[in-house]
Amino acid sequence: MPAVRDVSFSINPGETVALVGESGSGKSVTSQAIMGILPQSASITSGEILFADPNNGGVVIDIAALDPDSKDIRKIRGGSISIIFQEPMTSLSPVHTIGDQISEALFLHRDYSQVEGMKLTKTMLSQVGFPDPERALTMYPFELSGGLRQRAMIAMAMICHPTLLIADEPTTALDVTIQARILKLIKELQAELGMALLLITHDLGVVANMADKVVVMYHGKIVESGSLKALFDNPQHPYLKALMKAVPRFDMEPDERLTPVREIEYQSGTIGKNKQPWTEQDRSTPHLKVEKISKTYELHNSRWFGGSTNLLHAVDNVSFDVQQGECFGLVGESGCGKTTLSKIIMRALTPSNGAIEYNDRGKLIDVRGLKGNDLMAFRRKMQFIFQDPFSALSPRMTVFDILREPMIVHGIGNDESQRIQTTELMRLVGLDPRFLNRYPHSFSGGQRQRIGIARALALEPDLLICDEPVSALDVSIQAQVLNLLKDLQEELGLTYIFISHNLAVINYIADRIGVMCQGKLVELAPREELFANPIHPYTRALLSAVPHLELSQPLDFESITDGVASNPTLWSAPFTNDGKTPMSFLSLGNGHFVRAAASCDPSEIAA
Repeated sequence: MPAVRDVSFSINPGETVALVGESGSGKSVTSQAIMGILPQSASITSGEILFADPNNGGVVIDIAALDPDSKDIRKIRGGSISIIFQEPMTSLSPVHTIGDQISEALFLHRDYSQVEGMKLTKTMLSQVGFPDPERALTMYPFELSGGLRQRAMIAMAMICHPTLLIADEPTTALDVTIQARILKLIKELQAELGMALLLITHDLGVVANMADKVVVMYHGKIVESGSLKALFDNPQHPYLKALMKAVPRFDMEPDERLTPVREIEYQSGTIGKNKQPWTEQDRSTPHLKVEKISKTYELHNSRWFGGSTNLLHAVDNVSFDVQQGECFGLVGESGCGKTTLSKIIMRALTPSNGAIEYNDRGKLIDVRGLKGNDLMAFRRKMQFIFQDPFSALSPRMTVFDILREPMIVHGIGNDESQRIQTTELMRLVGLDPRFLNRYPHSFSGGQRQRIGIARALALEPDLLICDEPVSALDVSIQAQVLNLLKDLQEELGLTYIFISHNLAVINYIADRIGVMCQGKLVELAPREELFANPIHPYTRALLSAVPHLELSQPLDFESITDGVASNPTLWSAPFTNDGKTPMSFLSLGNGHFVRAAASCDPSEIAA
């Protein structure tokens, strides 16, 4: 079966070509063919891959004609052509240090001594923005954040100064601020080394800010190609037009829907319809009230003789409420405490202090005080949608067993009623009930996420916590899932806490938004108010780092600086948090709150 057919394009020296398309369109297979790393089950049946290698006097070599295991292609691979893989954690060896992994390519392709090689490796780590390159040489991948692991991958690809860099989804699932820094870094290194770049991505915002030319792939074939301006100003192929309509934008009308390439057709049944309705009296109290929640960890630095203990404030004095039927968005970079906070609300973690109050149709429940059967009964009222559906679904269970398991755990119904319920759940998320006997691996990423949503709805909850449910999905599949979540919210009267680092997604789905940084809530406002009038410097930094689809709104790469946005000691007054000045969550009116010095006048901040 052909994975790609008649694919032709060219990349000039110093040029950036973006290869765009959904998962399964053939983008990564094309890059693997160029690198000569196709899996054993694949082979190039026709065509040429012509590479003019400057390291070999500009002699043109047909990579497709070379033996993948030959010395000739090994000289090119890693030396003249390098690749940045999509997932750095699975691409880096867990048992070798960062220094050893990056320098390996240098020692293979260049004639350097051990001392010279490690010195160059340290310099490259500094170039890609490691705060402490000397220490990074001896660190292992698990000790690094996602952004630093991706930088390590870039350093590994760049250490031999290749003439062509292939970047395969280099910023997928990264925070917008880290993504902006990675894109800036690639641009700088490209300009410094005169390197050509093949950028593989499904993020059209990234394409708009990086590419000179665009090549669009669909089902293994190129359906449209041309200059960035020509394709973005006047797309011709229906597939490219559909991709552009599937991307969340900041200028969308209030009732405008995303238009995925393929819309989900779902059928509503009896799920959630037999529950007691909410009255106006019930709604007079927030559905969920989180008050002064904190979670502190002790970090021990063990030594033979004594040691030190540091405190990590993962969540620090966070308070907010969620009204029945609304979608409350929670945004911030990785490590800011969003997921920890959600686990505390779910009672998967115990907070250091604070209170959580849940409104069960007028009956107020102290969530922290629940035990035994009361806690078990409460679990039915609040459910969780995980970020990665592949690891969240058991590979040893059929979809039927996955959807039925919550009902068995909670003793709901008999075999027949459970079978009817699982069938309805499949229809509710737009999947064919005939697939119930399949295993998760036989579904696409978007379908697996819909199975995760169906499982969360199996107990007919009132509140769903959605933890980055679309962060790793293609734009079209993302549009499908976001539209489905909106439809289900309206259909079933659900309340959402939606966690994301993608502000465009939050803008599309949320009613109110809380912004978190380093465990603290720094700003909270209704969606329209937050995007029209962001006050806190961290919120402004997040917004400025979002790549827009419109060519008229390019990223300001000059203003992107490493780590400044998320460093509270470097924020401008009165937002600076130096650990000495008393801080408070000040009301600016219209439901808009911001964390600032307690002594300042809110009216002056709002102005």
